Amino acid sequence: MKILVMSDTHGDAEIIQTVKSRHPEVDVVIHCGDSELDYDHPYLEGIKRVRGNCDRDKRFPDEELFEVEGKKIFVTHGHLFNVKSTVMNLFYRAKEVEADAVFFGHSHVLGAELIDNALFVNPGSLLKPRGMDKKSYAVIDCKENVWRVTAYTDQGEEIFQQEFQLE
Repeated sequence: MKILVMSDTHGDAEIIQTVKSRHPEVDVVIHCGDSELDYDHPYLEGIKRVRGNCDRDKRFPDEELFEVEGKKIFVTHGHLFNVKSTVMNLFYRAKEVEADAVFFGHSHVLGAELIDNALFVNPGSLLKPRGMDKKSYAVIDCKENVWRVTAYTDQGEEIFQQEFQLE
């Protein structure tokens, strides 16, 4: 299973299309909010998407929960869970929905970690990154109880690759 995750594009529809077309091999594409586009914008077609604090279209859901190859995936923007201060609220919600992986944005800070056997990934921002000067997104691969997170710049250059072994 391969998942492409992006967030916080803030009106830049072209970067969504560029990143999506760069990875035709993925099974799922996720946008973690603050696209600032209409819900039915053609570049969001086929993308799992949630509402960020800057999204005005109320048709975006606050959360998405779905399954891919037996893994429960939870997606939210993060502002409703105060992720700029702590991931604990998001962690508790992930436990409630029994998520195997959690994808979120809002802080614009790229990061990945395994917490209590659940993968948490913030793909950063493809417009206004924080914590580094590279715009970013992530591709997540899961095989045989190993999550592999690869972060890329908006130009498709690899920033890092990290593996997380599930218990």
